[in-house]
Amino acid sequence: MTSDLRNDVVPKRLGNAALAGLPDAVERPTYDREAVSPGIVHIGLGAFCRAHAMVYTDDVLQAGATDWGIVGVCLMSPAMRDALKPQDGLYTLLSRDNDTDVLRIIGSVLDVMVTAEQKSEVFELLCRPEIRIVTLTVTEKGYCLDGATGGLDETHPAIVADLANPTDPQSVPGFLTEALRLRRAAGQAPFTVLVCDNLAQNGIKVRNAVTRFASLRDEELGQFISQNVAFPCTMVDRITPATQDADRQKVANGLGIVDAWPVVTEPFRQWVVEDHFPLGRPDWERAGAIMAEDVLPYELMKLRCLNGSHSTLAYLSVIAGIEAIADAMMDKDLPKVIRRLWDEDLIRTLPPVPGTDVVAYTHDLEARFRNTGVRHLTLQISWDGSQKLPPRLLEAAVELYSSGRDPKVIPLTVAAWMRFLSGRNELGLDYVVTDPHAARLTSIAKDAGADAVKLANTLFDIREIFGDVLPANAHFRAEVTKHLSSLMSRGVRKTLRAFLGEAEA
Repeated sequence: MTSDLRNDVVPKRLGNAALAGLPDAVERPTYDREAVSPGIVHIGLGAFCRAHAMVYTDDVLQAGATDWGIVGVCLMSPAMRDALKPQDGLYTLLSRDNDTDVLRIIGSVLDVMVTAEQKSEVFELLCRPEIRIVTLTVTEKGYCLDGATGGLDETHPAIVADLANPTDPQSVPGFLTEALRLRRAAGQAPFTVLVCDNLAQNGIKVRNAVTRFASLRDEELGQFISQNVAFPCTMVDRITPATQDADRQKVANGLGIVDAWPVVTEPFRQWVVEDHFPLGRPDWERAGAIMAEDVLPYELMKLRCLNGSHSTLAYLSVIAGIEAIADAMMDKDLPKVIRRLWDEDLIRTLPPVPGTDVVAYTHDLEARFRNTGVRHLTLQISWDGSQKLPPRLLEAAVELYSSGRDPKVIPLTVAAWMRFLSGRNELGLDYVVTDPHAARLTSIAKDAGADAVKLANTLFDIREIFGDVLPANAHFRAEVTKHLSSLMSRGVRKTLRAFLGEAEA
C-alpha cells in the first residue's frame, strides 16, 4: 500500500495529496496546514458551521495565522468523521449564485472526533492550554432550554440523566460543564464558549443554562462558571441547504476527484460577534466579520426578517406541496405574503441596526430566496417549529400587541404551522414532522381531525411554545383559528387569495 508505484497513482479522494492536482479554477489553501495548530474545538460538525465560521477561520489562516486551527467534534454519529478524516479534514465549499458555481477547498479543520466513541480524548483535548475557544452549532433544541422561560429545562431527560451521572454527560450543558470542571482542575483558564446557532441572545441563554446546570451539580462550580467563563453573543447568516447526491456529483465533476461530504451555500455571508474573548481570538474581522459591543439589533433583524419569513414560506409551502424556497418565490401569492410580513409586522419591531437599512435588507433577502442555485428544501426549514416559532415570530407578535398594533401575517404563519402538524399535504402526500415534541404535536393534530377550533385551542395550551400572553389575547386566538379553519377547509391557495384580497381592499 505504500510502494512507489502506489504513490505515483493520482489520488481519487480529496486530501492534502490531491490539492496540487486540482483544476486551476478551484480555490484551495495556500498556507502550510502542517504548521497550523488547533486553537478552537467545534461541537456539532454539520453543514452550516462548515459553510460559515470555518470559512471565516480559513480566511484567517490564509492571512498567515498558525494557531487557530479547528478540531471538529461530532456528538453522536461518526458519519461526518468517517467522511472528513480520510480527507485530512478538507472539504469543498460549493457556492452557488443561480447558474454560477464556485468551488473552494476549506482547510481550517485539522481533525474530527466523535464523543460517543472518544469522550475521554475529547475532554483531554479541551483541557489543553492552546484550546481557547469552543464553538457550537447543535441547533436550538441541543441546549435543552425551556421554551416558555428560555432557561434550562430541568425536566429534560438528558439533563436529568447528566445530573445523575455528571462525569459521563450526554447533553450539551452537561458536556460543557464537565469540560470546564476538568479544565479548571488541570489548572487552565476557561475557554470561551461561542454559540453559533440561530437562538435569540444565544450567548446569554446558553450561559444561563450551563451555569444553572453546573449549580445544580455543584453550587461552587456554577459560581465559578458564572464569574469566569465568557459566552459572547453572535449573529450568523448564510443559507445552507442539506447536501444532496447531485451536489456531490457536481463537486466530483469540478474537482476530478471525490469529496465525501461537500457543503452547498449561497455567496452571501454575515457574522456579527460580541467581542469578548479573554484568551484571545482569530482576527475574524479581516475575513469580514463584524466585531460588535451589542449583537442584539443584528440578531433580531436576522432572526425575524430572514428566519421568520423562512418559517412562513416553509409551512405554507409544505402543505401546498412546494418543495424549495426558490420555487415558493415563483408562486404568485407567497412573495406578497412575506412582503407584508416584513412591512406590516416585523420591521416595526426592530431597533435601529448600525450601518443597515432594514428595508433594503429585506429586498436583498428576496433576491437571496430567489437563488435557484441553492435548493433549500421547505421541509428542512420546517424542522423544530416548536423551538423556532417563539424567537422568530411569537415574540414579535407580543411586542406588536404591547405597542397597540395587531400583527397581520404572524397569525397566518402560526395557523400554517398548526395545519402542517397533520403530516399530509394538499396533494395527499405524507411527510415527517421533525420536532422535539413531534409525538405530542402530531397526536394532538390527529385527535383534532378537521376541527380547527379544537386543534388551535389544544395547541395554545402548550405553554412552552406559546407562553401566557398570546393565548390570553382574544384577537390573536381568533385570527389564528380563522386562518387555520380556512387552510383546513379551503386550502392554501384560496386562503392566501382571501388574505391578500383583504389587504388590498
